[in-house]
Amino acid sequence: MADESKIDDPKGKQKAAGEAIEEAKADPSAKVESENEEELGEDTGVAGTPASAKKKKSKKKRIKAALTGGSSESTSSGGSRDEIQKAVGGLSNDQISEILKMNPALAEQLGVGNDGDLSGSKATESLKRLKLEDIMTGLASSGKNVKDMANYKFWQTQPVPKFGESSTEVEEGPIKVYGVEVVPKEAPPLLEGFEWVTMDLMDDKQLEELFQLLYGHYVEDDEAMFRFNYSVSFLKWALLCPGWTPEWHVGIRATASRKLVAFISAIPVSLRVRKNILKASEVNFMVVHKKLRSKRLAPVLIKEITRRCNLLGVFQAIYTGGVVLPKPVSTCRYFHRAIDWVKLHEVGFSPLPPSSKPQYQVRKYALPDHTSTKGLREMESKDIDPVLSLLKRFLERSEMAPMFTRDEVEHWLLHKKDAPGEQVIWSYVVEDPTTKKITDFFSFYVLESSVINNEKHKNVRAAYLFYYATEHALVPNPSKSELSTRLNELINDALILAKKYKFDVFNALTLMDNNMFLESQKFGPGDGQLHYYLFNYRANPIAGGVDKKNNIDDNCSGIGVVML
Repeated sequence: MADESKIDDPKGKQKAAGEAIEEAKADPSAKVESENEEELGEDTGVAGTPASAKKKKSKKKRIKAALTGGSSESTSSGGSRDEIQKAVGGLSNDQISEILKMNPALAEQLGVGNDGDLSGSKATESLKRLKLEDIMTGLASSGKNVKDMANYKFWQTQPVPKFGESSTEVEEGPIKVYGVEVVPKEAPPLLEGFEWVTMDLMDDKQLEELFQLLYGHYVEDDEAMFRFNYSVSFLKWALLCPGWTPEWHVGIRATASRKLVAFISAIPVSLRVRKNILKASEVNFMVVHKKLRSKRLAPVLIKEITRRCNLLGVFQAIYTGGVVLPKPVSTCRYFHRAIDWVKLHEVGFSPLPPSSKPQYQVRKYALPDHTSTKGLREMESKDIDPVLSLLKRFLERSEMAPMFTRDEVEHWLLHKKDAPGEQVIWSYVVEDPTTKKITDFFSFYVLESSVINNEKHKNVRAAYLFYYATEHALVPNPSKSELSTRLNELINDALILAKKYKFDVFNALTLMDNNMFLESQKFGPGDGQLHYYLFNYRANPIAGGVDKKNNIDDNCSGIGVVML
């Protein structure tokens, strides 16, 4: 699951916190709006269920709630202050330390860990002042299916590593070994009024239903300013890849209205984790209708996609999320490179730095009109085999990476100009003019976000860095400086091409070798993180490209998996 992120604005957070503190002092009894999810309403098609209004709290109000303790939230949405204090008080120092290590952004906002100590009394007291959602997700990650996903009780029952386990190196391998014969043949029962369905995404009508569900109820940023807007073309690209099976496109419908109210998917992936190759699934696009969040459908969806994968002999999975669950194998941070800075500023994505002026920012992010790498051209069908060879060898340098096939390279990287619908993927190769060999390639895909409540702009067109590779990394005893120079040349051309195709921002994570060019190419740190998880597989931690303070790590990342 991708995570909505935007340029981090520490000054804005400090200002909001300061205002909240002053308001709290002036009115100690102040309350904040309830964050309880809406119950079932008429538009879900289930009669006889009460509806209630919901307002998403701003970050300012959330801080205010933490300061005053005056929240009207119920236990299901985070618990009372006494309950949270009791829960946190029951955590061991090792557990507290591990939670904060897995979310350096949270540690940074709590102001702990600067001396390397994440388990002292200061950390405990700071955690006690937060709601459970904030402990689990960090102040920068609310509103992302938190009430369904961030629940330790459910994950304690699943074959995943647990917080508080020994931090010593472990033998890597499956946590639970079992066969297809013990897997239930039928789906578990749902609440009355709902039923399981297998979505037929070859049917344009059902694909449109999924589009509408994701558009209205999937990932938003924490201020509810932006919402992912997956196009129908994007969903076909993401979900109808080589080896896909309809049984892994799982929906829940309201029986009376036939309305689609929840969904989860998986696609097959051959995943290498260090020396072991897993026959796994990549789980993504889990979404639950906002009015049904209190019905705890997410754990049920996870169990059902697990059952369906198991029936086909797949017992491991990889998934990502912006929330901290038990237990990430790695954590990366989002970085953003402005292309149309003025638009990004007008929609609230990019703040104006202190003591700066808009024209300075426009000048800072200006890009040439033409690329500079000799031999750079669009990827064609004849490039599939050389790109596959180059990508395979490049990804062998990562500790966790997919094992691509020829069909997968064709699907994920080659844009077919005669294909119907909008273009999703842009891929470019560098052809040596003398040898005619492919020496480099890079790719990026489009994912728009809708802008909520902005009169001037309706969407932000974002390019996401996808896979890339270069022979400069594969020569004997490669030079880090030469590799960095080459990657900067390639990514600068990618930015120029993104500008040509009217993108507003270019996004990347701190994975692969991205840290070699992020700062040089003027990417700014975002307020979002992406945690990588392995289901039913125990692996030692893999570097995610950020250090304990959530800053770029010069040692780069061991993650070679780019998930949508």
